[in-house]
Amino acid sequence: MRSVAAIARWSARHPWRAVALWLAFVVAVGAAGVATGIESLSNGAVGESARGYELIDEHQAYTPAREYGYVHSDTLTAGDRAFGAAVRDVTARMSRDLGDIQVRTARDRHAVLVVGQWTHPYDVDKLRASVLAAGTAHPQVTVEETGDISASDARDRVVSSDLRRAELLSVPVTLFVLLFAFGALVAALVPVLLALTAVAGAFGLLGPISQVFPLDDATKTVVLLIGMAVGVDYALFYVIRSRQERRRGLPAREALELAARTSGRTVIVSGTTVAFAMAGMYIIGSKIFNGIASGTIAVILCAVAGSVTVLPAVLELLGPKIDRGRIPFLPHLHTESSASRCWPAVIDRVLRRPALSCALSAALLVALALPALGLHVSKPSDNALSSQSEPEVATFARIRAEFPGTSEPAIVVVAGPASRRAAADLALRRLESLAVTRGVAHRPFTVSTNADQTAASLELPLIGAGDNAASKRALGILRRELVPATLGKVPGIDVAVTGATAEDVDFTRQMKHGVPYVIVFVLVFAFLLLLVSFRSIVVPLKAIVLNLLSVGASYGILVLVFQHHWAESLLGFKSNGAIISWLPLFLFVVLFGLSMDYHVFILSRVREAVDDGMATGEAVRHGITVTAGVVTSAALVMVGVFALFGSLSSLDVKQAGVGLAVAVLLDATIIRAVLLPASMELLGEWNWYLPRFLERLPKTQLEAPPVRDSV
Repeated sequence: MRSVAAIARWSARHPWRAVALWLAFVVAVGAAGVATGIESLSNGAVGESARGYELIDEHQAYTPAREYGYVHSDTLTAGDRAFGAAVRDVTARMSRDLGDIQVRTARDRHAVLVVGQWTHPYDVDKLRASVLAAGTAHPQVTVEETGDISASDARDRVVSSDLRRAELLSVPVTLFVLLFAFGALVAALVPVLLALTAVAGAFGLLGPISQVFPLDDATKTVVLLIGMAVGVDYALFYVIRSRQERRRGLPAREALELAARTSGRTVIVSGTTVAFAMAGMYIIGSKIFNGIASGTIAVILCAVAGSVTVLPAVLELLGPKIDRGRIPFLPHLHTESSASRCWPAVIDRVLRRPALSCALSAALLVALALPALGLHVSKPSDNALSSQSEPEVATFARIRAEFPGTSEPAIVVVAGPASRRAAADLALRRLESLAVTRGVAHRPFTVSTNADQTAASLELPLIGAGDNAASKRALGILRRELVPATLGKVPGIDVAVTGATAEDVDFTRQMKHGVPYVIVFVLVFAFLLLLVSFRSIVVPLKAIVLNLLSVGASYGILVLVFQHHWAESLLGFKSNGAIISWLPLFLFVVLFGLSMDYHVFILSRVREAVDDGMATGEAVRHGITVTAGVVTSAALVMVGVFALFGSLSSLDVKQAGVGLAVAVLLDATIIRAVLLPASMELLGEWNWYLPRFLERLPKTQLEAPPVRDSV
């Protein structure tokens, strides 16, 4: 850990050189990202569904894209002249661009669906405008248009707009909170600029990273979220500690060196913990998680590197000027221990009745976590995750409800030598017949073959909504019984069942299988790191318990909000009765890592006070009081940014934003302000218990002996 202080000392003595080197690094990795480009992940499927997509890509046995003209009326039926004229007009318009036109009539005859398949490149916007124009020409009926491409374009448009808005607002929200934290513009800008340069560096690194781990579209958003969170956190630790010591009378250079020896080392431990927590995602073996883990680790390392290298240089250059830009009459959060009245009052009451405080706060967190016992996970289709506010998406949902043959299909992919084609075709026809007999799929079925007739994809529209129990049960029958009884008996061919429902089932199964290993990996590493850092067996055990309570409570709140319907109008979503299957694991590693930031920061100050001769009870009060403003400020930044993402349209992003915001809020209040001090007060000197056989552990000197004559 001495190297941290040495780097900071060099940075402070050569500030312009340090700033230039940091900016050169950001520019260099940015250029590397531009040179390599970002390799996008085509899909995140795993297991058999991934193998099915690979067969489709390998043999080019692609299924057709479809567009729909939807003609309906509450009063007229398909037999009425005006209704028929509208259908003929829509059919003629669609046939100009699409082939294989089919006309399907609803059971009640109040709706007709005109289906066109993609056979060559076409302008989907022009097609959509033409079909909608038919509605103007035939006002007696309602004409709508949607389809695979137009609905996908609408989803992409909404997601891009939402994320762009959230990304643009995240910086002003962060700056606004930091203005209240510091009461000065310059001090508020420093953490924001460090976080932004760390994110910029990480974005540059995404290019080379994506050549190894292709990246999902959500990776950049996650990198921005985590980068702003940890970048601001680490800068706050540094800036506020140097500010505190300078105001206590230390010369600026000495205050900066003390901050490097204390908060700098805390940043290293915190960053290492967060990075290893994120590395747990590799264990799942999912391409999506591999990319997210790589991106988040990159931004964490950039934030840590910036905090211990360029930040001391910036603080040296600014000196007392960091307090410039004070805004008159602006109330702030009193990040200095001497100025805060709220937190000392809370801590004093908690420490006076530690047993009661501990019992009540733990009981509240357990009560919030109990609904998580009923947590149900699923990975719905993109259409189900999207906001129904877009006409194309809403129309698509109505069509699937009214015309069962357009439901989410299972795609049976068959590939083999031409000599097996006749046997495979016979087995496919037998499979179609059995699918109808067993009631697992709706007609019509579609078979798409490749150019050399060596592979085919059979679409079987499944019963149910695609992501519900009926569809998953039908998929299970198809995979376990019908395919083995038909195609499974043809030797020399490859068969796989894929599609959105298959992706859901395979991904959820792999998640459930891998989560216990991820949890064990993260907990064991966190335990060992804290054990070595604090030379106590109690500190890491207690940290793990507190973090698990925080994560469990956030799971419970997610279930209460998103698996039920009461919050739909409040948050603007439609519940599908499940939590997105990747979210519990993602929340666990992110929240465990971020909450360890606070834990290490607070306990470092407590341990510093103990090493300075304070009794544990007094040290707890001192450590939590002097860090309360920092923790509050950092938590408010994260809650504000995460809440922005909770306001977006996509259900998966909304669930992630709400889960992260709630968990950080609980962690920074109930956990850090009540449960942590109460439990430490109850344990007393046992907080620092280390068995004799562990005395040989290396001494990291997480916190240097403080240079002060009072606290």
